[in-house]
Amino acid sequence: MECRYYHRLEDGRVECELCPHHCKISDGQTGICRSRRNHGGTLVSEVYAKPCSLAIDPIEKKPLYHFHPGTTCLSIACTGCNFRCLNCQNHEISQVSSQDVNYYELQPSEVVALCQKHHCPGIAYTYTEPLTYIEYITDIARKAHEAGLWNILVTAGYVCQEPLSHLLPYLDAANVDLKSFSESIYQRVSGGHLQPVLDTILAMRDAGVWLEITNLVIPGINDDIQMIKEMCKWMKDNGLSEAPLHFSRFFPRYKMQDTPPTPRQTLYAAKQIAEEEGIKHVYLGNI
Repeated sequence: MECRYYHRLEDGRVECELCPHHCKISDGQTGICRSRRNHGGTLVSEVYAKPCSLAIDPIEKKPLYHFHPGTTCLSIACTGCNFRCLNCQNHEISQVSSQDVNYYELQPSEVVALCQKHHCPGIAYTYTEPLTYIEYITDIARKAHEAGLWNILVTAGYVCQEPLSHLLPYLDAANVDLKSFSESIYQRVSGGHLQPVLDTILAMRDAGVWLEITNLVIPGINDDIQMIKEMCKWMKDNGLSEAPLHFSRFFPRYKMQDTPPTPRQTLYAAKQIAEEEGIKHVYLGNI
């Protein structure tokens, strides 16, 4: 499947225009996400219609607490992510290519039919980074809306605004993983930048997408109370005081095996700060 967001360079490389990395990809190689490859000057999505994970989940697992609670969704994921988080909890599928795992073959219409077969009112694009296979999820989402189904995006939000604008009309709800409120931490821990994620959140807000935000609190990394306070102040200043905020407890994973779990008192302190800053709905996860 040819990708929709790229242009060709004079030296045979292509420049991907999907996310802020703007990977310049040589023939035969992939970008950072491992799922978009240069095939003879054409950028193709190697995971289109090749989901590696399918499940029926409660909507609260996304987590979405204020969007049709008590319902289920069909969760779907392909391999790939444009971050390199040291603490990745799904690295077995997010930090590999499609050739490294087993996958199904499901066209967009088949995904919608599967959702209907299991009587789920919506589809969640989740587990890895759905925006790295945006062509697939946009095609599914369009057909899902035609069938009266919801579309839910669970994302780290690292995407350029033009591709995002083409997906937004089909999104009903999203949970954005706001990894910290520090540019240096984004660069050091995730291999990206903070501002594009904030831009994604604001674009979703402006498009009327139901938003909930998750912040995984990692000891010694992003547990500074002043930084958490600034994040909550930014949310309130940008009209997001009603958006549920989920502080999630860290457990050792992937390349951060030596970092201890988040103390519960740290999460309680974060919740108190958020409420004092005017965030109306604050939840603690993984406890």
